[in-house]
Amino acid sequence: MQIAFDNSYARLPERFFRPLAPTPVRAPALIKVNADLAAELGLDADWLESPEGVAMLAGNHVPQGAAPLAQAYAGHQFGGWVPQLGDGRAVLLGEVIGTDGTRRDIQLKGSGPTPFSRRGDGRAWLGPVLREYVVSEAMHALGIPTTRALAAVATGEEVHRERVRPGAVLTRVARSHIRVGTFQYFAARGDEKALRTLTDHVIARHYPEAETPLDLLSAVVAAQARLIARWMGVGFIHGVMNTDNMSVAGETIDYGPCAFMDAYHPDMVFSSIDQFGRYAFRKQPEIAVWNLAQFATALLPIMGLAHKEAVEVATRVIEGFADLFATAWEEVYAAKLGLSRMGEPEASLAYDLLLRMAKGQADFTRVFRALSGADPTTARTEFSDPALLDDWLPRWRARVGQNGPESARIARMQAANPAFIARNHRVEEAIAAAVDGDYAPFERLVRVLAHPFDDQPEARDLALAPRPEEVVRQTFCGT
Repeated sequence: MQIAFDNSYARLPERFFRPLAPTPVRAPALIKVNADLAAELGLDADWLESPEGVAMLAGNHVPQGAAPLAQAYAGHQFGGWVPQLGDGRAVLLGEVIGTDGTRRDIQLKGSGPTPFSRRGDGRAWLGPVLREYVVSEAMHALGIPTTRALAAVATGEEVHRERVRPGAVLTRVARSHIRVGTFQYFAARGDEKALRTLTDHVIARHYPEAETPLDLLSAVVAAQARLIARWMGVGFIHGVMNTDNMSVAGETIDYGPCAFMDAYHPDMVFSSIDQFGRYAFRKQPEIAVWNLAQFATALLPIMGLAHKEAVEVATRVIEGFADLFATAWEEVYAAKLGLSRMGEPEASLAYDLLLRMAKGQADFTRVFRALSGADPTTARTEFSDPALLDDWLPRWRARVGQNGPESARIARMQAANPAFIARNHRVEEAIAAAVDGDYAPFERLVRVLAHPFDDQPEARDLALAPRPEEVVRQTFCGT
């Protein structure tokens, strides 16, 4: 098959990347191809499943027209500055323009060492590959901007982490893999020419309505405000919101120790490497602001203004995140609660519910789905003390009753409140089974999570909160 690559990033100056091919693996074996995504990209899923296609997905064959490279970037990791990071275990094969006219990267993750590997092996083990496949596709089905998974391939090789693990490669698709840290990389080197080139590239690729670096900053701030509000609406915790993990395209990227909350608490942390809760659930908006401030700092030299004036105008743009996020959050929670608007009384009602959910250790997803049903009082059973909801329900019913017939409320709320999320214990079960050679739980998760707002009675077990012995308290990066 001929893939119609059009590799705009590879046409940038070579200091933006290091050209190299992926490292071949011993015995590639297909785990899964995402046929729907393949069709969007204009690729033949049957060919991807063929020996030649699997060889490409594993990194054993570089197709004609590809321009494989590892991207350079820097970043703040848990607040600490690292001047050079880059793709340490990933190779960008190239870009394609899909059937919808959107340009997307095709990247192999776990494809071997690169000049940016920092003594790492450049590989991925099966667990993180399956986790990213499941969670990124679940996020897409929830309507949240995200990178996506085109395929997963086993390598037939062992990967050494805390113990020996089976290796795998994920084929990841993104509108781009350009990060806040990409801009920081050149700003730290005083390379204003590269900053201008990168800015022009991102504007042309993602924000054609922007004309200046300040316009770009405004567009990225708005995109991130909308994205983080969507995360907060499904109980998603990214887990490692470093500046090198923030996409300027406004997509969720780099699913490492990510998780969806079961029992709600605003200070929830799952990531094993987030020892001080820097990236806790409630802190995600403020961390987004911190990251965006680093983006603004990187852009200051090319804003065409005196330094003091550039700082002032960039600061105003960053400070605007709060209002943008509040508006997006209100839209998300108005839909979740079946409200047509979110004024001060409605917002107070929403915050009050979240406080009660935290006190009552109530399951985030199941409470909102229960409220979406014909008998919202069933939400009481999700609380350790059901009485916590008793005086809230009539106040909510009075508000929601002003918004049309009951059938319309149910339809509206069920379209905003998923029945199914990628629950941590189910993802871990699927990984454990796959390590033993059984991919049926993984396949079932992917199939059910593709339709998260449908009831799917045959999959009712996947909508249940974990039993105490099933609760996953930590998630891991896998590098």
